[in-house]
Amino acid sequence: MTDIQIFEPEGRAIPYAVEGDGPGLVLIAGQGLGVDYLGSVAHWMAGEDFRVVRIGSRRPAGLADAAAPAGTAVSMSDLAQDVVDVMDHAGVATAWVGGHAFGGTVARTVSLEHGDRVNGVLLLAVEGAEPAGPADFSGIPERFRDAEVEPMQIAARTATPLAPLAPGVPVLVLQGTDDTVTPVANGDALKASAPDRVSVVAIEGGTHMFPATHIGATSFAIEDYLDWD
Repeated sequence: MTDIQIFEPEGRAIPYAVEGDGPGLVLIAGQGLGVDYLGSVAHWMAGEDFRVVRIGSRRPAGLADAAAPAGTAVSMSDLAQDVVDVMDHAGVATAWVGGHAFGGTVARTVSLEHGDRVNGVLLLAVEGAEPAGPADFSGIPERFRDAEVEPMQIAARTATPLAPLAPGVPVLVLQGTDDTVTPVANGDALKASAPDRVSVVAIEGGTHMFPATHIGATSFAIEDYLDWD
């Protein structure tokens, strides 16, 4: 599996991994999770001739919790900028930018604020308007967790309304049929809001962690939609 690296621009510490060659595909980790659990999907897509960049949330010195002094909290715009900075560092000019739940919300912010870098948005589960709060990761291997960044992520989401879809950008939604954290109704509502450009694929039997448990179905759905071949 590809090694995780740390990109450290201006005092930020952003975990990321890059593999493959071809058109860009960015995968942003979900709330309270590191980038390891997206490794199998990334490896599959790299084998299909994509340059896949996995990105986690930064660890800014002194700002890792929701109790940081007023005016110093990390925003969703900051996290979106982190994604663009890692893309620059990895030599990826444009990409399908996506993520899992919270990571998908970051991807939506990237598409709004850095639209020239985004070919489309991939949402592996769709967050609702309200932050989900601390997630239940019972049964999830500890190596997938990154609990240190979760308070900062919750604070960023709480302070910012859910990003709308950027005008004209195509969106692929994957959603687990048994997901109780980000239920299928969220993705269905998003499709109803823009039926001309939002596509939805059900991952049968998938819970919230379907990108790690239903790797084949997740990877095939992405590959089939992008149809790079």
